[in-house]
Amino acid sequence: MSRGAFVRGLLLFLAGVLVGANAIYFLLARSSDCNCEPVPPATAACVRATPAPVEPAEVQPTPATPTAEPAAAVPVAPAPATTVPAGTAPPTLLVPVQGIKATDLLDTYDDPRGSDRVHEALDIMAPAGTPVLATADGTIEKLFDSDNGGLTIYQFDPSGTWCYYYAHLQRYAPGLSEGDTVKRGQVIGYVGSTGNASADAPHLHFGLFVLDEEKQWWRGRPVNPYPLLRGNQQA
Repeated sequence: MSRGAFVRGLLLFLAGVLVGANAIYFLLARSSDCNCEPVPPATAACVRATPAPVEPAEVQPTPATPTAEPAAAVPVAPAPATTVPAGTAPPTLLVPVQGIKATDLLDTYDDPRGSDRVHEALDIMAPAGTPVLATADGTIEKLFDSDNGGLTIYQFDPSGTWCYYYAHLQRYAPGLSEGDTVKRGQVIGYVGSTGNASADAPHLHFGLFVLDEEKQWWRGRPVNPYPLLRGNQQA
């Protein structure tokens, strides 16, 4: 074989090899496509399921621990103003204004005086100058002139349990002095309108007190004299 023929044969062989290699590569590339859409890497590898939002559990308010109600304070009711101390005989009282009968009296004991107190006495209406009488036996403890009561008399009963209070007097009976012993029905003064009483309405302000242990003329527990003056001994 000539040298030229050998070279041509070798070139043909190499050309065939190259053609065959290209054909094989082409077939392999076609088979790998499979006519499928490629999956984007982000979708295939990086997509995470987004968790559904969790509704926060409704927080129920914690009920306040009940606080025990304090025991209600039990008010101590004061003794009624008409109560007579146990073991003490209620006095038999005379209407202390001359000419006034028990049936003429009005019970003004609980009438309001101002915004924070009550009268705690009887107003016995009578013309100025009408004699005021000792309501029971006793002793003149104090003659006193006050802004509210005007000319007043404080009389104690013989036992030192009761005090009789006469106020708004026009004047005292002549010669009346502290320490005098007086009898039931004795004239001790005269109806007037001294102190804070109206000049248009002269009257006797008559009060009754149970004295405390100190026996002080200016203090004591008030008692309504109305039922006693009306003859009701169940005070």
